[in-house]
Amino acid sequence: MVAPDDTLRIAIRHRLRRFELDVDLAVGRETLALVGPSGAGKTSVLRAVAGLYRPDHARIELAGRTLTDIARHVNLPPESRRVGLMFQDGALFPHLSIARNVAYGLRPRPRRRRERRARIDELLTRYGIAELRDARPGRVSGGERQRAALARAVATTPDMLLLDEPLSALDSVTKARVSRELAQWLAELGLPTILVSHDYADVAGLADRIAVIDAGRIVQTGTAADLQRAPASPFVAAFVATNYFRGTARRDGDLTVVTLPQGGRCTCTSPATGDVALVVDPWAVTLARAGADTDADAAPNTVRGPVAQVVRTGGVARVTVSSDPPLVAELPLERADALGLVRGELVAAAWSPDAARLVPPGDPAHERDGAAARAAVSTER
Repeated sequence: MVAPDDTLRIAIRHRLRRFELDVDLAVGRETLALVGPSGAGKTSVLRAVAGLYRPDHARIELAGRTLTDIARHVNLPPESRRVGLMFQDGALFPHLSIARNVAYGLRPRPRRRRERRARIDELLTRYGIAELRDARPGRVSGGERQRAALARAVATTPDMLLLDEPLSALDSVTKARVSRELAQWLAELGLPTILVSHDYADVAGLADRIAVIDAGRIVQTGTAADLQRAPASPFVAAFVATNYFRGTARRDGDLTVVTLPQGGRCTCTSPATGDVALVVDPWAVTLARAGADTDADAAPNTVRGPVAQVVRTGGVARVTVSSDPPLVAELPLERADALGLVRGELVAAAWSPDAARLVPPGDPAHERDGAAARAAVSTER
């Protein structure tokens, strides 16, 4: 097993079809979620760490042991890396029982029959699938398949774990339960773990840290709270589903006035001057029918536009407004129903000056604009 202070270090440069993958990451005894849209390079990073292909340039090491060093012609095969792999939808063998699928994880290391059976029984019991040992994967639920896949991945007591979209094939109810279980199991294992996903919501509660990747580059790394509080770009803001506007700030008494590129103005209480980005959480935005005699329609920070989308989930409605700039509001279902919000309805969206945060703007030359970012993210959900 790895020592507590050991780290998985990754440096990869590899030419892909549409861009160059250029990633540097360090993962300690934690779960790092690598999130981004399809085609961003997530799985290529995972496959390189697993030893499933040879990058153009790479150095990957764990616990001081070199796994890949292309400059020195080192690229260990997967079976020599002590890595536990959990593929999307489990990737279990359909013709084998659950027990035999878990046993397959022991194949790289020969064991006596009694020892193998004891290890399989231990894992089946730990992950709550002992009664399914003789069942085939097609006869069990999606959550049970994921438990079996995790049991197989940790069968040989690996030094690191790599999980590829472990929740994407599950329905929403099963996903919530498996996510809670997976978070507990990963914490108990305490291994350097990389979890790849295209859906930020899937991993926000699973990961200790999150690295957002776009077109082969890591654009921001931090905790879920870090990314929500201060997204580094419109792309990251779109991914964590918050509002982000660039502008130019000047002080006006006790307030800061931010002039937006579109010509509009917003006010906030945070002091700043010069180029800034203004961040507003969706739940801090109030909505009202445009033209109605309401506080929202008359508030100082108000934009108007038609409703583009209403997504009801849990007890809230997420409403996308095609204003200038566009934004997202989150409100209780009762409030959304009372407003009778439908696509095309003209609304006024507002927030108070103390609900906005000012953060340093990213470099716009290296980012998608807000509309392109939201379009890329929305195609993944």
